[in-house]
Amino acid sequence: MKEVKIKDSALQQAAAKGMDEFVQVFVDAIYEAIGGELNADTMTQLNADQLTLLGYHALREEVMDGGFVQLIHNGWGEFIYLNPFAKAVRAWGLQDLYRLISKSHIYFARHHEDIEKDCSDEEFMALFEKYPEFDDFDDAFVEGEERYTEQIAHYIDEHIDSFATIEK
Repeated sequence: MKEVKIKDSALQQAAAKGMDEFVQVFVDAIYEAIGGELNADTMTQLNADQLTLLGYHALREEVMDGGFVQLIHNGWGEFIYLNPFAKAVRAWGLQDLYRLISKSHIYFARHHEDIEKDCSDEEFMALFEKYPEFDDFDDAFVEGEERYTEQIAHYIDEHIDSFATIEK
């Protein structure tokens, strides 16, 4: 396992700014520890909590920017849907997020091959019209994002040692 280190002063500054910044300090430190890229090799260097946090970060970034279609198109679908990510967030207490991922899984399974194909920007934009079944899931995520992030910040705070070593 890679050792993830965060300076206590950086953690305190982030916590003072809010939950988004608090969570981001951990995401940034984990990425730094693995050389900035999550792939098959670097995944083995992280524990389940660290992987789940990076999964949530990717889910949040992609869905807030372009919805589940973008998430799937940009290669995160397998990570979110074909790994124990949903079960992990449920174990963290995020029942609503678990349900959202579980309910949208059928559409991922049905359409991911088409959504994942290389395409032009125009073809990519057409995917949103082609797969409107993701719209309600996009809306539900956006509505719950602040609550999800707050719950994750609390989980991290209660299990800090699972995410990083805090240095003076």
